[in-house]
Amino acid sequence: MAHIAPQARCLRAGNYAAAAQSGYHRPGMNLPAPATLRRALGRWDLTALGVNQVIGGAIFLVPSQVAAVVGAWSPIAIIGGALLTAVVALSMAEVGSRFDATGGPYLYARAAFGRFAAFEVGWMQWFARVSSHATIANGLAMAVGYYWAGAVDGVPRVAIILGITALLTALNVIGIQQGSRTVNALTIAKLVPLGLFIATGLFFVAPARFGHVQPVSLDQVTTAALLTIFMFGGYEVLTVPAGEARDPRRHIPFALMATVLVVGTVTVLAQVVAVGTLDDLAGSRTPLADAAAAFAGWPGALLIGLGGLAAMTGNLAGQVLTGSRMLYALAEQGDVPGVFRYVHPSYRTPVVSIVFTAAVAAILALSGSFAALAVASAMSRVVIYGASCAAAVVLAMPRFAGRAGPASFLTPGHPIIPLAGTLTCVALLLAASRSQLVGGGAALAAGALLFGATRLGQRHAGIAGE
Repeated sequence: MAHIAPQARCLRAGNYAAAAQSGYHRPGMNLPAPATLRRALGRWDLTALGVNQVIGGAIFLVPSQVAAVVGAWSPIAIIGGALLTAVVALSMAEVGSRFDATGGPYLYARAAFGRFAAFEVGWMQWFARVSSHATIANGLAMAVGYYWAGAVDGVPRVAIILGITALLTALNVIGIQQGSRTVNALTIAKLVPLGLFIATGLFFVAPARFGHVQPVSLDQVTTAALLTIFMFGGYEVLTVPAGEARDPRRHIPFALMATVLVVGTVTVLAQVVAVGTLDDLAGSRTPLADAAAAFAGWPGALLIGLGGLAAMTGNLAGQVLTGSRMLYALAEQGDVPGVFRYVHPSYRTPVVSIVFTAAVAAILALSGSFAALAVASAMSRVVIYGASCAAAVVLAMPRFAGRAGPASFLTPGHPIIPLAGTLTCVALLLAASRSQLVGGGAALAAGALLFGATRLGQRHAGIAGE
């Protein structure tokens, strides 16, 4: 795919408004100036978005699952997962420093591998957001059910799912700053209880608990690695709203590294406290709450419970913000109907994409089909990570110069780290379960059908694609 000027790309996709925005005019066009996204996000807003998406409900539940696989080795397993995550995040930081538009990994794949591969990545990004939203919205209703039993069924469950989705949708519609401030506030609300849990719990840790280690098999190590990497998943969403960041080519790399550092530190220390204070960690369904109750009584358990509610609500806020921007990016490039690139002239937000993304997520949450989609959603992350790492390698090659801007951040010893990230993602695919592979393959097949239908529609309408 030869490099094509932004104006030409817009015109070939039939997007004359975007072409005018890029500086193209022809006699008689007489086009009104279109509304554009507002660049309002700073490096810490992007960091909060990344931390918020990773620290959702998983950190309050997964410690027992990791411990069930590798026992007292679990803090080491989480450190290993954090290091593998850092390899992928560094690769994403490098390739992300070449772009300043909305889309994240979708744009990286488009520049490196062409339109079809990029569509599959973009589709998987959007799919992951709506299916994750559906899963977490149901989890939120169940968490409320811990305090109010009626919340898990019937009208109360529907009211909770629709109510929180509608509220977060409205906040995102009225402005990127309002959406970002909501995410920032909820990120703080979840980090404070976790910080108190760690700071207090470290005084009650029994070192002897870490001496009861058992030999682990390669299968156990692989299982624990997959579990911890998926536990760290979600940070990639902070790259998507680059078109609303003040200085994306510098701030995206910073936010990715800061996110991995913050999340890695919090997660490892929380696991240390859980292992060191709870007798039957592997058998606990609510490990952090049970550990808090063990050394701080019911106030500690309540604090962790409220932190979990804040974590899930914040995660939902981030899903609406980033999922809608992913759909907007697909429309901006002409890969889905142009209505999704509509920007409200006053709010300067992609209002159609926001409402549609939230509506689909709410329907999935209420339908009960979200559980099957969650399996495919987990595999979609591997596709996104692998595409980003491979794009970092490809776009650094001289023959591909011109497809993206120059990198403002380079990984040490390039291309060793991006290659390692690509191989890590291949290894994760090879180690995935049959159900994960089937689910991920079905999602990719659905994306291919959608791409084909879109292209046929464009040809029928006489719109030339890139």
